[in-house]
Amino acid sequence: MGRTVVIAEKPSVGRDIARVLGCRQKGNGFIAGDNYVITWAVGHLAVLCEPEDYSEDLKKWRLNTLPIVPEKMLLKTVKETKDQFEIIKSLINSDETEQLICATDSGREGELIFRYIYELSACNKPFKRLWISSMTDEAINKGFASLKDGSDYDLLFSSAKCRSEADWLVGINASRAFSIRYDSNLSIGRVQTPTLAIIVARQKEIESFEVLDYYEVQSVYDVFSGIWFKEENKESKIASKEEAQAIADKVKGKTAVVKDIERDEKQNPPPLLYDLTELQRDANKKFGFSAEKTLSVAQDLYEKRKLITYPRTDSRYLSDDMVPQLKNVLKKLYFPPYDKHIEPLMAMNELPVSKRIVDSSKITDHHAIIPTNSYVKIDVLTPDEKSVYDLIARRFIAVFYPYYQFTITRVTTEAENELFISKGKTINALGWMELYSDEEPQKASKRKKNSEEDEQILPDLSVGDTRTVKDAKVLHKKTKPPSPYTEAALLSAMENAGRFVEDEELKEQLKESGLGTPATRAGIIERLIAVGYIERKGKSLIPTEKGRKLIEIVPQELKSPETTGKWEKGLNSIYKGTMVSERFMGSILRYVRYIIEQCIKNKLPVTFPRNPAKQVTSSLPSFGKCPRCSEGLILENSKSFYCSEWKRDCKFTIWKNALQNDGVEITGEMIQSLLETGEFGLGDKKLTFELSSGLKVTT
Repeated sequence: MGRTVVIAEKPSVGRDIARVLGCRQKGNGFIAGDNYVITWAVGHLAVLCEPEDYSEDLKKWRLNTLPIVPEKMLLKTVKETKDQFEIIKSLINSDETEQLICATDSGREGELIFRYIYELSACNKPFKRLWISSMTDEAINKGFASLKDGSDYDLLFSSAKCRSEADWLVGINASRAFSIRYDSNLSIGRVQTPTLAIIVARQKEIESFEVLDYYEVQSVYDVFSGIWFKEENKESKIASKEEAQAIADKVKGKTAVVKDIERDEKQNPPPLLYDLTELQRDANKKFGFSAEKTLSVAQDLYEKRKLITYPRTDSRYLSDDMVPQLKNVLKKLYFPPYDKHIEPLMAMNELPVSKRIVDSSKITDHHAIIPTNSYVKIDVLTPDEKSVYDLIARRFIAVFYPYYQFTITRVTTEAENELFISKGKTINALGWMELYSDEEPQKASKRKKNSEEDEQILPDLSVGDTRTVKDAKVLHKKTKPPSPYTEAALLSAMENAGRFVEDEELKEQLKESGLGTPATRAGIIERLIAVGYIERKGKSLIPTEKGRKLIEIVPQELKSPETTGKWEKGLNSIYKGTMVSERFMGSILRYVRYIIEQCIKNKLPVTFPRNPAKQVTSSLPSFGKCPRCSEGLILENSKSFYCSEWKRDCKFTIWKNALQNDGVEITGEMIQSLLETGEFGLGDKKLTFELSSGLKVTT
């Protein structure tokens, strides 16, 4: 019997599989055993060719070469990882190799990585598919015992291939067309552009928001307080300070009577288990982690630590066959600070498993993220790993806990014919919130800051009771604009992009997919930052001038989530076998031609800002921003200090020998100081600089 070559997606995964299969003989880019050879990709080893790979004429960006539509999309190796590709190619095409096993990540992108390697290697040997959601030894063994035929995933590959080629066609053609037309380096993508549009739209809302002053009147009793409201419309805002002060003066020191008491019993169920997007949101809110950082940490917890299941999932449920394993997972978490929360669960004959936890019908490729049943060495984890693992562990325990129960009480009081509402909250049973009780002081503090009267503890009151209004305060407030997007809020907007869409069918489709996938959303945000369309300011994501102008010039189809909804609907249909890929790609080609046509026909009077930092190709250090054009950076050559924008007619230059008659040679240190402060000390003299008068040496 010939050998079997197993191709993993990453070296760390390959090493784990090799260990489980008993392969110990290390080679260059592989590990061999008696029957198996384990090798690995390093992400994508084979990618779609660039336009210039098809023809040298396409290297130069020209409108008359668009649209670029290759007759057949070709593949090439990635230069940096070509050696590893050649190793895999040699192994899988060897006469000693009988069959292959695809062990890349279980999903659309993982399937694409393997199939592109397989295709570029011109291999035609049969292959099986390993499909697992956890990197524990048990999961790997179970996966190898139930390998699927590779052809079972042909439709998944077809969907992945269409997504890859369609993104290429739209990205390459649209980016070139708009870059040429507007004389700027513009990056356009199916997902990144509508994501940018969402951020830009929010910023416009903020800037157009009219901040208005208003006033409220607060009545202060012995141990609680209330807010004045108008009976007809329940409105508490008062336009004029004088009117508010009149109400305050009217009731201060008077007797208030309790007119009405409403008690609303509420209960909140435990949250659902984590998918990647929800995990990224919580890590951003609680730790300030970027989406990319959370994904990286979770991937390490999955691959290297074996402590969590596959993180790149969009499901928040478990499958029915996992129920017998759940108590074992809880047992592995029986250590501080989780043991006290697990103890009552372990005492149960059966865990309270509901459809909110286990529902196979709501799982596509992978189940929710939960801890594995591996032994946890918590002390070896990095602080970031501990933080993310703690989120996952607490959430897993919390789902088995009862509802969080509380009572919202609203008390209406009347003084001098003026009505006041007092709101309070009483916790009846912590339930699943017990897992987060250590966060309560922080939460309470935040709630108090935002809305003191909503969270106050009310005394035991009855209708007809009286209280003296000890004080009446006029509170000056302002209407608040929407907040800029944080990464947590943007991830929610991307996941729920259907709310930006009118078409009901597409709205429904976007419920299932949203903008991007859980695995790609972090990369999309980082890409928007890298190309200069948005920037981080604290926790907020703010569009740059370049980003805003891009959204001005692109047609609605490029910036609307509807387009992604249509794509995802088509890709999903290909995966389900209800649409052929040729039909989907035909619609993409029509779309590309339309985008080019619109770009050429409808040029707007928009000029993009130049980004000097990205235009500087010199390896020399810069000494500061050019004081003349305010766009270039000051660089150094052998004779002078000059502006990087000299090709664009900025003539700023300081010659190094400009002050040789004063015995001074200009240095980089001097230039940096002159640009920052306007002067540089020279012992008992001083070198000064002004744009109008240039360099001077003064005593």
